[in-house]
Amino acid sequence: MSDKQIGRYVIQKELGRGGMATVYLAVDPHFQRQVAIKMLPEQFSRDASFRARFEQEARTIAR
Repeated sequence: MSDKQIGRYVIQKELGRGGMATVYLAVDPHFQRQVAIKMLPEQFSRDASFRARFEQEARTIAR
């Protein structure tokens, strides 16, 4: 999956996939650093309570 983008992030490769999400290694060209991006499958992203838990987890990890 190289040369693909999600927002400003350039995807380098898939790191892992599970039943709840896929994690990608990407580069943030603005800050010139590697980041991990966790993406929800579409069926989970439509569930408001699941999205809220996912966003809370992201905020916790980002600290």
